[in-house]
Amino acid sequence: MIEQIREATDYLRKHGVTAPEVGVILGTGLGNKFVEKIKNPLTINYNSIPHFPISTVEFHKGKLIFGEVKGKKVLAMQGRFHYYEGYSMQQITLPVRVMKMLGVKNLLVSNAAGNMNMKWSKGELMLIDDHINLLPDNPLRGPNYEIFGPRFPDMSQPYSKKLNNQLIKIAKAKKIKLNKGVYVAVMGPNLETRAEYRYLHNIGADAVGMSTVPEVLVANHMGMPCCAISVLTDDCDPDNLKPAVISEIIAVAGKAESKLTDLYVDLIASL
Repeated sequence: MIEQIREATDYLRKHGVTAPEVGVILGTGLGNKFVEKIKNPLTINYNSIPHFPISTVEFHKGKLIFGEVKGKKVLAMQGRFHYYEGYSMQQITLPVRVMKMLGVKNLLVSNAAGNMNMKWSKGELMLIDDHINLLPDNPLRGPNYEIFGPRFPDMSQPYSKKLNNQLIKIAKAKKIKLNKGVYVAVMGPNLETRAEYRYLHNIGADAVGMSTVPEVLVANHMGMPCCAISVLTDDCDPDNLKPAVISEIIAVAGKAESKLTDLYVDLIASL
């Protein structure tokens, strides 16, 4: 794995990706508006980078974009990878390892998630304060490489309190509603049954999705502060559950994208 990470890192350096400060992972239905904010963008397709997986989900672009946002060098993933696509957890999180090797100091993550907190509404944003990991594998399983981090990384504060507090402050100033809650990661690709939504909410989750936690685990392993925001794209009320329409979920994510972009652009400016 270390050799694969080095080869991918060397490739990106040779192709102009130098000393990025902030890494950004753009989730389902998100990314176009943020990418528009990147000045002097250098775009590299995933399929040209050694050992990078290829995004197989149609609404994930599969591009790495390097440039400047508010004077900071940013490396953005336009499209991510999921366990349900058939990749290993190590493959899914390889780009995060590469970001660290390139010099990224803070990781900003976004995703689309199902809303299980009926006090909130679809189209709103949720700042992830904590998570529950129900994925069937862990990217840290197997030999531990001390070059990256310890065998048993602490997870008492997986999402940076400093970054989260700054986002709350920015949201308040911009009058953007930013809920704070717990995200639960499941394998997918199917959405959940009524009984599963009840279970997931009862164990303490406010939103459910199929990503983010592997990247956050690896970021914590390497001592990289991170934050994550979910766009709540559909209401998962088990007592009034309607069939999920993926095109509608993507449309809701697209409408919320401007708010998410505003928050992350201002956060980058403050770093």
